[in-house]
Formats: sequence, C-alpha cells, structure tokens
Amino acid sequence: MADQEEEENLRTALRMSMQTPEPKRSRLPPDSASPVSPSPEDCDVDGSSRRAHRRELMAAAAEKRLLASRATSSAPAMAAPAASSSERRERVGRGLSGEEARELFEVVFCGNVSKGILSQWTNQGIRFSEETETSMGLVQHEGGPCGVLAALQAFILKYLLFSPEDLQKSSQSWSRSKSSFPDWDKFSSLTQDERLRALIRSMSEILFSCGARERAVIATLRVSEGAEVSLDERIANALDGLSIESAADLQKIIEVETYNVQSTVLQRLEAALPAFRSRMGAMLFLFSALLSRGLDAVQADRDDHSLPLVTAPFGHASQEIVNLLLSGEAVANVFDGRMDLGGGMSLKGISGGVEVGFLTLLESLILCKVGQHLKCPKWPIWVVGSESHYTVLFALDTDVQHENEFEERESQIRRAFDAHDQSGGGGFIGVEGFHQVLRETDIRLPPEKVDRLGSAGFIVWSEFWQAILNLDKDLGGLKDSSGLMGKKVFDLYHFNGIAKSDLNGQAASSSETPMQRPRLTKLRVSVPPRWTPEEFMAEVSDVSNDQQSADGAMAKAEPPQHAPLVDCIRTRWPRAVCNWTGDPPSIV
Repeated sequence: MADQEEEENLRTALRMSMQTPEPKRSRLPPDSASPVSPSPEDCDVDGSSRRAHRRELMAAAAEKRLLASRATSSAPAMAAPAASSSERRERVGRGLSGEEARELFEVVFCGNVSKGILSQWTNQGIRFSEETETSMGLVQHEGGPCGVLAALQAFILKYLLFSPEDLQKSSQSWSRSKSSFPDWDKFSSLTQDERLRALIRSMSEILFSCGARERAVIATLRVSEGAEVSLDERIANALDGLSIESAADLQKIIEVETYNVQSTVLQRLEAALPAFRSRMGAMLFLFSALLSRGLDAVQADRDDHSLPLVTAPFGHASQEIVNLLLSGEAVANVFDGRMDLGGGMSLKGISGGVEVGFLTLLESLILCKVGQHLKCPKWPIWVVGSESHYTVLFALDTDVQHENEFEERESQIRRAFDAHDQSGGGGFIGVEGFHQVLRETDIRLPPEKVDRLGSAGFIVWSEFWQAILNLDKDLGGLKDSSGLMGKKVFDLYHFNGIAKSDLNGQAASSSETPMQRPRLTKLRVSVPPRWTPEEFMAEVSDVSNDQQSADGAMAKAEPPQHAPLVDCIRTRWPRAVCNWTGDPPSIV
C-alpha cells in the first residue's frame, strides 16, 4: 500500500512540475495590502525563466525516482524500460557535418572512386529473398556489398537457428505473436515476423559490437515529414534522381543517431527498416558500423590507411569491412592476435573469439592462414570468401565443431607422446618415454607388441599409432566395432544470395527472370580421422566406407564430388569428402 501511495505521490509531483507556469503577475502598488510577501523570484525580471528551470529540474528528479520505483516492481521480464529524457533527446537525428561526411567518404571510397562502384553501393537494399526455398536469406543484386550482406546473413542465421526464443519475446513497441519454430530442414516455413526480428537483432548486435558494446550509431536517411504519406513513399521521393558522387551528396541525405540502450536501438531499427530496405540500405548499414566503431578507431585498427575500405577496381568489401562486422574491429588480417615483424612493427589479426566465423578459398591456395578464432566460432556459421564474392556456410547442429570420443582419445595419446618426444618434432621417442606414455594413457599392449615396437631402441609415432588402431577399446586402444573408426558424418548448408541478370557475359532483358538466383545447397560431409592418408587407406578405408547390405553384398560408397567450396571446407575439416544433389554450390 505504501508503494502505491509513493508512486502516486511521484506521479503527482511529476505532473505538477511539468505544468505550464502561470503568467508572471504585476507587482502590487505600494499601498495595496497583500497577505503574502512577494518572493524574490516574483520580483526578479528573470523570475519566469528561473521558475521554468526549477520545474525542469523537478521533472527530471521526479521522473528518475519514478523510473527507479518501477524497476523494483513486478514488471514483465522482456518489457522495454521507459526511455529517459536523455534517451528521448538521442532519438532526434542530426545531419553529418561537412568534415564528417568528407572523412567518411574518403575512408570508404577515397576521392577518385568510379561511378560504377558508387552505383553498386547505392543500389543495394537489405531485403530477404522472395524465393520460397531461400526466404531465410538476403538477396544481392549488385556486385560490391556482398561482404556486408554475408556478414549480416551469418548473424541472422545465428538467431534463426540457435536463438529462436529471442525472436518470440515481446517488448513495449516491438511485440509479435509467438509461434513454434519448424523443423529447420524446412526453411521455407519461416514467417515474415521471425525473419525481420532476426534481422533487427542481428543489426543491433553487430552495431553494439562495433561500438565496444557501449554504443550503437544508426545512419538513416533524411526525409521530409508528412503523416499523409508513408515513410516508404517519402524515402522513394527523397532518393528519386539522387546520385551519390561526393561527400557533399552524403551530407545532403544522411543523418545519424547515437544510442547506448539496446531496447531503444531495437525499436529504432524497426522504425528505420524502410531506409535499410531502400536502395541505400547496404551502404547505410556499413556507415552505421563504421560510425559505431568511430572513424579514428577504424583507422587505428588498420595496417594500411592509404587504401579505401571498398577495394578497386571492382568495388568489393575489403577484409577490414568483413572483420569489422564479424569481430567489431576493422583489422585487415584473419590470423589470431598480432604478428610481430620486428623493428617495432606488427600486423593486427583477430583479437578474440567471435560469434560467427570466416573461411576462405585463399587459405586452400596457401595465400593466408585463418586463425582459430574465425575458424572455430561460437556457432557453426561461417562467411566464406572467394577471390570476388562472399557467401555463407552453416550447420544446424553445434556438434560439428566438437571432437568425438575417438578424436578426444587420439588427442590425449598424441599429447602424451609429444611430451616425451625429444627429437625436435621428428615423431619418435625413447623406450623409457614409451613405457611412460603407456602408463599415462592406460594402454595395455601385449608384451610381445611392446618388445617389437621398442626393438630398435626408439618408437616411431606411425608404428605406435598403427598398434593402437588394432587394439580393442577396452584395452585402451581405438579399434571400433562400428567400422567408423572416428569418422564424422554431418550436414552443412551453403547459401549464395546473388541474383544476377547478367551471367557469363549474357545479359537478360528487364522482363526476364535473373539467370542466377539465390541458392541454398545441402552438403553431406564425411571427415576421416586425423591420421595420414596412407594410414587411413591402409587400415580403415575398407571398412569405413562400405556396409554389409541385407543380402551380404557390399554397398558401394557414393563417389565424392568437388567444387571450390569443398576446398574451403577442407581448411576447417582436412580431407573432408562432400556430396550434394543437383548443381555444385557456387562461391562466386
């Protein structure tokens, strides 16, 4: 009861403090009787402004106390908190200054950018595919912004696959009806609400990551007010005939808003979706990420400041852009940590773990090395880079990243062996060390096998490993009655959002459907154990690839298929064998 009375008193104080002040009364003549002495405020020519200031202070104090009182009351767990007066002021966007617009344009495009590149980046909205089987994916029509779309797509999949509960909760102004999620093999049954909410959650997470989890800057379009016309129409009118060719053009159309409360950002992003759906959407989101990070911090992240973030001559998103969206830092490299070059110079890589990762065809060509932070992200989702395009690879099951029982046992034995290897990595140990390894790993080899392995005075890893493969599991070995011998079999999915009307130099007319549509490909992946190919072929290929059929005949394994994507997959799972149905998955 006391709480209700206190809240009512707070509400009354708030209403009184926000009332319009009465007009200032004229001073009474000297001979007039007055029951109350005039206050200094009433006698001061500036009394009206001072009273107004006092009321503003009273309003802020009352509102702060009221919000604190509400926080301790029983409210819905996901209800968005009422915005403070400072947050309400944040919602008013401001235009870019001339210096901000110039610096932003220079960092992203540089001064001599071609009109073709600018056209690519100013004609790509953030929209989901209209194809039923790929409706979970963002569609790409222009060649440059695929790095932005692929990174955003990876986070969208994170929410759709692994955080569906976040998409079913409601807030004050961002409420949707709850629904049960389908079998994730049936992506086409996703609702529009689920997809849009995953998009908004993803945009918010990326921007806060870029802003060191302290702030998010949203770059939107400056459009005229008008309740009689929808926001989509006002945006279309503002962009009609607009050509972005310089920093001055950016300054005319873009405004920015800064927030530090996630619930507010979610609501604002939902309201700003028409701007991100517009033809400027991909570029607006890139600007939002860069401004959230801060242009000075972006430049400090980079190794080479002289190059633009959008690369010439084809206008692709640089690795710095992709890394910024995936890790929150605009570093140029994909290895872990820093690489010391000597002389006080170093190159910056990925500083810590990430939610979604990155694989690249360039690693299979031995042109770079992706570190464990990007290769083994928290969730089994990877942006895949080729020489000219970015796509997305993902799994539905987090177990694809975990070691199975066989792999864990193998790792244990190998660590014990390497700890006694005094050959500098030669792969052999002495007899005394060999007996110590057997005790540490609880391997019970027959005495004659132990004598034979140590007859030369040292034990070679490959011979020791062969003996373990042929030793039953109950004796500490790895002999597997199932015949799989540590082989992993799982499914991966690959999404390429490109929708081109020009393929292999053949342009389609505007009335024709695109020659290349967004594609979702399911791959069956088989990963052999992590020993040498020769050992694998000698010991287990005859039993792991074949199974006895009902009539005793041997069922032949499906022949492996190859595409450049397989080379990317093998950088994560060496010697993986892949199969799919239909056309090969494309990473270009």
